Amino acid sequence: MEHQTFALSALALAALAWTLPRAKRRLELSRAKHRSLAGHSRMAKRLAGWIPGYAYDEARFFNSDGAPEDVVSRRRVGFKRLAESLAQSSPKSIAMSAQAREAISDLQFTGSYRVPFQFSPYLRQHLKTGSFLQSSSGVQVVDLDGNAYYDLTGSYGVNVFGYDFYRECVDEGIALTHQLGPVLGAYHPCVAENVQRLKAISGQDEVSFHMSGTEAVMQAVRLSRYHTRRKNLVRFCGAYHGWWEDVQPGIGNPLPPRETYTLQDMDERSLKVLRTRKDVACVLINPLQALHPNAGAPGDSQLLDSSRRAGYDRAAYTAWLKKLRQVCTENGIVLIFDEVFLGFRLAPGGAQEYFGVRADMVTYGKTLGGGLPVGVVCGKAALMKRFREERPADICFARGTFNAHPYVMGAMKVFLDRLQTPAIQAIYAGLDDRWNARAARFNAALKDGGVPVQVAQMQSIWTVFYTQPSRYNWMLQFYLREQGLALSWVGTGRLIFSLNYSDADFDEVTHRFVKAAQKMKAEGWWDADAALSNKAIKRGLLKEMWQALKSGGKP
Repeated sequence: MEHQTFALSALALAALAWTLPRAKRRLELSRAKHRSLAGHSRMAKRLAGWIPGYAYDEARFFNSDGAPEDVVSRRRVGFKRLAESLAQSSPKSIAMSAQAREAISDLQFTGSYRVPFQFSPYLRQHLKTGSFLQSSSGVQVVDLDGNAYYDLTGSYGVNVFGYDFYRECVDEGIALTHQLGPVLGAYHPCVAENVQRLKAISGQDEVSFHMSGTEAVMQAVRLSRYHTRRKNLVRFCGAYHGWWEDVQPGIGNPLPPRETYTLQDMDERSLKVLRTRKDVACVLINPLQALHPNAGAPGDSQLLDSSRRAGYDRAAYTAWLKKLRQVCTENGIVLIFDEVFLGFRLAPGGAQEYFGVRADMVTYGKTLGGGLPVGVVCGKAALMKRFREERPADICFARGTFNAHPYVMGAMKVFLDRLQTPAIQAIYAGLDDRWNARAARFNAALKDGGVPVQVAQMQSIWTVFYTQPSRYNWMLQFYLREQGLALSWVGTGRLIFSLNYSDADFDEVTHRFVKAAQKMKAEGWWDADAALSNKAIKRGLLKEMWQALKSGGKP
């Protein structure tokens, strides 16, 4: 009997010894996640499945915040005026967009998610906008009706130096490779030159070409897993690395989170997880997160209230990256800089040069193709190899029909050639100071204009935020359009300036932006009960959703 008791006690102790470290690691992992839903993919996805779809009727559309009747009346008049103004100025663009929307799923999605979903149906019915353009020049784009807009879209990060620059890259690149044409599989000689340039820029040993930034990140992660023989990757809360499953857990992904840990950015608890776990293959860094740590990419569809904030501290983020670099080195974790979006915007050598931190692998895309689609992985030789000579059947496969397409490689060569010219080097000189000064002038103009709007920026990439509680901040994007400012589908959430903006161009954008905000204010969208708070707005929304859930879609 005593022997059996001893055996059971020993078994219990062994089980405890096995369980406690696992429980401790699990607790540390949980503590390293951001406390918001953005940091808890499973919870966010579960909650998204419960949120009911419902839409405001006309009365609720104009008065979702308990505003006085005279304010509601001003909103109605202002909305009608604005809708008519946009319709009259761009009939051809609007007509083609309406026709194309029936067959282009992207237009259906972006049109529906341009504003908070409760407002979307009424807005789409009564306020039309166009999605087609016919030309670009300097810092402006022109729609089908001949209206010129200052471009603040940045073509999602592609447009660093201006559309004329990229048009020339494409034309010269195609002329360079025209004799070979679209021959795939073999390489045009300019590929060898591109590789040497990219090695010098990235400080890495080898290069592989892909068809998009998303593909480049996929390959970098796959190679990291292959060489470390570990399966898990770490991304940081709010960061975007493309739309494939492992880097976009949670809302928007049909699959549950699997081999992905989403940790809190700029937090010592995340470093502790990386120091102690032996199942992490790689850490992905998108340097753009320095502008809004632990928050997703801003968009007007998320403007349920005015709690969105942003801010950039270069010194603090640099210190964080250096700590991260050290921890990854100590624990054999591959550090990947995802520079698909930011590459070549902050500095000629990208974020590695700008922050003074060397990654193990770097991914590029967007602007590097000189205006054509591309993805690139640069990495250490030991990480880039796709096979094991001692195990010939053990390979890490990656191909793509259009990898290293001659026309893309030609445009890339022209881009990389121009990157070294005095004209482009002059643009990089004093870049931080120039854009910081512009942002300061912009914020001062907004303040002097008496509008509840400010901006935060990371050089030429800006985020707009709002300084008083409101349900209607998302309306600003349409007033900006009326004033001739072109935005991407995320609206005022992100403004991306190309670096060829002159002071005169910038001052005109500032003038138009302030004028749009003042017009919006005059038409009542920022007038509400003085007691309105962001907390009260959120409580009201939760109540609405609960009622809609109970009543089958009616708030």
